[in-house]
Amino acid sequence: MNLHRYDLVTLALFVLAVRCGSISQAAVQARLALGAASKRIADLEQSVGAALLARHPRGVRTTPAGQALYTHAQRILMDVESLAADLADYAAGVVGEVRLRANTSALTQFLPEDLASFMALHPAIRIEMEEQNSRDVVMAVIEGRADFGIFADRTPTLGLETLPYRRDRLVLVVPRGHALAQAPSLDFADALAFEFVSLSAETSIADRLQAQAQALGRPLKLRIRVRSFDAMCRMIAVGLGLGVLPERAAEPMLAPLGLARVALRDEWAERELLIGVRDLAALPQAAQSLVQHLTAPTPR
Repeated sequence: MNLHRYDLVTLALFVLAVRCGSISQAAVQARLALGAASKRIADLEQSVGAALLARHPRGVRTTPAGQALYTHAQRILMDVESLAADLADYAAGVVGEVRLRANTSALTQFLPEDLASFMALHPAIRIEMEEQNSRDVVMAVIEGRADFGIFADRTPTLGLETLPYRRDRLVLVVPRGHALAQAPSLDFADALAFEFVSLSAETSIADRLQAQAQALGRPLKLRIRVRSFDAMCRMIAVGLGLGVLPERAAEPMLAPLGLARVALRDEWAERELLIGVRDLAALPQAAQSLVQHLTAPTPR
């Protein structure tokens, strides 16, 4: 097999043919003559030694070999696009890019200030930041879609190296006139008689609440699930249930929405946010610099 026959133009053409289900339509999109496109596909099949596309009156579909090539070709083309973007950044004076994924708790409470201070020190480094739930953050790092991620403890790390980032504390958030609002602190079990507003089931906080309710042998009465802390607080404010949020994330919304926070005495209410990476030593220099900044013991 001659790997030099796998030129990028032909791979891109093949991907287009699979997506369009037609070599002629792929030729149009690739701005190639139909004859030239057909020859490229035929030469590619000859170099592989197997049919890649099954022809039929309405177009083409992949053979098993074609499907395997399609999967790899997409990845190769994405890597080439990423390479081109990186090189363009260097030409423009950007000396690196960091792909970061973080859960809502980290993004809401700590990352804005930490990233701002880092970028003030390293203005030529670009950070691509995306908010995801803790499980998805781990998978993004495992699959190479992120250089590193930040997620809550108790999330399965699937072999990632981890470093401590920050600690936060979960509190019960209730309407100011609620029966529990005047309690200085309470056990989570004391709140289970009431209905709850929660984040989506995939989030670390939702996982934690469900696990603790099960451990207590009590049902967690979920009335509604939402996607953000802001939406949770608004639902709590109109009486749709109680909620458990990180204290620092809830703080700015308490007074404006007429809410109160009550400390939870449960040990699990104190959490650690972790940085996860596949191989710290193998990180690009820009990503290593950001990890060092986020884990520095001195104030940032």
